[in-house]
Amino acid sequence: MPVSVAELNRQIGSLLESTFLHVRVEGEISRPTYHASGHIYFTLKDNESAISCIMFKGNAKGLKFKLEEGSKVIADGSVTVYVPRGSYQLNCLHIEPFGVGALAKAYEQLKAKLEKKGYFENKKPLPRFPSAIAVVTSASGAAWQDMLKVADKRWPLTKLVLIPTLVQGEGAAALISQAIKKADTLGCDVIVVGRGGGSVEDLWAFNEESVADAIYHAKTPVVSAVGHEIDYVISDFVADARAPTPSAAMEMILPQQDELKQSVDYMRSQVIEMFKKIFLQKEQILIHINELYKKNSFDARIRFQLLETAALKKSLNAAFCNTLISKEQNIKEFFLRFENRSAQILNLKESILKSFQNSYVLKEPTKESREGFAQIVKNGKKTPLEEVNDGDEFELQTPKTKLIAKALKKAAIQNLSKEDAF
Repeated sequence: MPVSVAELNRQIGSLLESTFLHVRVEGEISRPTYHASGHIYFTLKDNESAISCIMFKGNAKGLKFKLEEGSKVIADGSVTVYVPRGSYQLNCLHIEPFGVGALAKAYEQLKAKLEKKGYFENKKPLPRFPSAIAVVTSASGAAWQDMLKVADKRWPLTKLVLIPTLVQGEGAAALISQAIKKADTLGCDVIVVGRGGGSVEDLWAFNEESVADAIYHAKTPVVSAVGHEIDYVISDFVADARAPTPSAAMEMILPQQDELKQSVDYMRSQVIEMFKKIFLQKEQILIHINELYKKNSFDARIRFQLLETAALKKSLNAAFCNTLISKEQNIKEFFLRFENRSAQILNLKESILKSFQNSYVLKEPTKESREGFAQIVKNGKKTPLEEVNDGDEFELQTPKTKLIAKALKKAAIQNLSKEDAF
C-alpha cells in the first residue's frame, strides 16, 4: 500500500534522527548568517561534500567566538529532518575551533577587532599622587585585601573606594561593566579593575567586549590588574595601564612614602645648597652694588666735584700764571721795543730839534748877516709883505735899525725865482 510524501519524509526523519542522535562533525564554515532572531545558519563542508547547519539562539548564546567564512571547526549536534521540504540538516549544540580552544579563538578574534577599532591607543596618563582610587573587584576576594595592605604601607593618604562586583561566572561581564561605569562617576583619580589568579574560564569575564567598551569609554584612567603576571586578558590591552597583579597595581599607582621621604630629604639638601649659593651670589652682588653706591652717592659725587673743582682751579691758576708770565714777557718785550723805538725817535727828534735850533740861531734877526733883510711890522705885528696894501704905514726893522715907511703902490712880480726874491 502506497504512503504519502509527508509520511515518507516523517519515516525518513525518524530513522535519521534516531540513528544520528549525537554526531561530531569536522568541516569548514561556509556562508555563515547571523539572523535577527539570534539563530545562526551556515554550511559545513569538506573537499567532497557539504551539509546545512543551524545553531539555535539558546545554543548560540554560549558560543565564545564568531563563525567566520573558511574557519575549520568541530560541531557537536544531531541530524534533523525538515518534513515539509524533505531536507535534513545538522542541528549544532556546540562548536569549537579545530586545533585550538574556543576561548582562545574568541580571544584572538576580539583582540583583533578592538585593535582595529583603536581601543589599544590614546592611553591616559596616571596621576603621580592620587587622592582617591576606585577599585572594581570582588568584596570577598583576596585581591581587595592585598590592595588595602599595599596602599596603607606605601601611601596611606590615598582613599580606596570599593565598587563590589562578581568577577567570574555567568553575568559577571555585565556587572563588571556596570561597576566601571559607576566608578567613572565618582570623581576618583584612578580606577583599578581586577581580581586574583584563576583558570582561563575564571578570568574570561575580563575578555568580554562589554568590559572592553566600558574601560575604553571611561574618562578616568583605568588600570587592569587581572590574575598573575603570565595572564593576559583583553582588559589589559584596552586599559591605560596594565599591572601583573592587583598588589602590583597599587605599587604602580601609589608613590612609596619611604622613597619619597628620602627624595624630599635629598631635594631639601639640594634646595639648601642652592639657596646658599644664591645667597652668596646675592651677597656679592650687594657688596658690589654698595661699592657702586658709595662711588656714586651724593657725598662721593660732591667730593669728586670738589676734587674736580680744585683740579680745575689749580689748572686755571697755572694757565692764568702761564698767561700772565707770557703777557708779562710780551709787555717787557713790547716796552723794550718801545723804549728802543722811543729812543730812536727821541734821538731823531733831538737831531731835528738841534737842526731847528741851529736854523733858528742862524736865522735869529740879531744874528742875520745878509744884507737888505728887514722885517715888516704893521700895527705892532710881523706882517708878510703880501698883506701890505697901498697907502699902509709899516715899519721895516733890522736888528740894529727901524724904519717907518708908507706903501706907495703894490704890484706883483712875475717869473721871479725863489733865490732872486731874497
